[in-house]
Amino acid sequence: MSTPRFLHLPPGVAPRKLETPQGMFAALEALPVSGVVERWPALLVPGLTGSKEDFIAVLQTLAQSGRRVLAVDLRGQYETPGPEDPAAYTCAALGADIDLLSQQLGDGEPVHLVGHSFGGLVTREAVIDGRTKFASFTLMSSGPAAIMGKRAHHGSKMAREIPELGLEHVWHAGFEPEALANGVPDEIIAFLRRRLLSNSPTGLRYMAEQVLTMRDRTDELRQIEVPTLVLYGEHDDGWPAETQSEMARSLNAECVVVPGAVHSPAVEAPETTATALVRFWNTAESHYLDTRSHAM
Repeated sequence: MSTPRFLHLPPGVAPRKLETPQGMFAALEALPVSGVVERWPALLVPGLTGSKEDFIAVLQTLAQSGRRVLAVDLRGQYETPGPEDPAAYTCAALGADIDLLSQQLGDGEPVHLVGHSFGGLVTREAVIDGRTKFASFTLMSSGPAAIMGKRAHHGSKMAREIPELGLEHVWHAGFEPEALANGVPDEIIAFLRRRLLSNSPTGLRYMAEQVLTMRDRTDELRQIEVPTLVLYGEHDDGWPAETQSEMARSLNAECVVVPGAVHSPAVEAPETTATALVRFWNTAESHYLDTRSHAM
């Protein structure tokens, strides 16, 4: 579970409700504190047990590069409502939501897309389906197929216990003891509890099953012409570092390893992560403009 280190919103960041034909999506919107929006926007998508708040620490820096930046809750996640239909929580269905949000955010401009962990599997679906032309794509602490190691064990346990015992049990038996053992402040623990219990139990269960069974789509992603970045913490415990670096090589993607970070670089090393994203986005935009000018 990604655990924000603070919850107060920096200058230029505000909560938003995005109305779409697929319903409302809760978001945090970041705009430059000084200067104007002059570069392409970005959409940030969190992991399975996370939320838009996982990106709080990077939002101001990202927006200050001259962009509108949105971090969203997925369908059925925290403050975004979701149905009881399991089919709404496949990666393909969630990816279609990302298409819709990206088109609305871009309003005719390409959008930089970032997916963290399970969010990487979801956003990958949106890139592969081809309905939206993205400015760039970043896989943050996300691998080519099903999650591995202890996180796979935790996900399997959660998927099994949610229908049998409910989210309260999942919190008290797993997430709360872990937070207490890690010395998480009371304010953040209260938020983590509220966030977990606000999830759609159906959504969380079936999204957990997705992250445990996802097939490798690296070959299909490689066919999409979009600048791609693979970024992960050097101590990632979701997908092994070597798995993610091999995926980057297969995709001919840029690869950034964040020193000292584990599975949530935007929380654990926000300035390093934000700097890497801004540099990558600026390069992608420059390359696009150069290519277009040469074609004219």
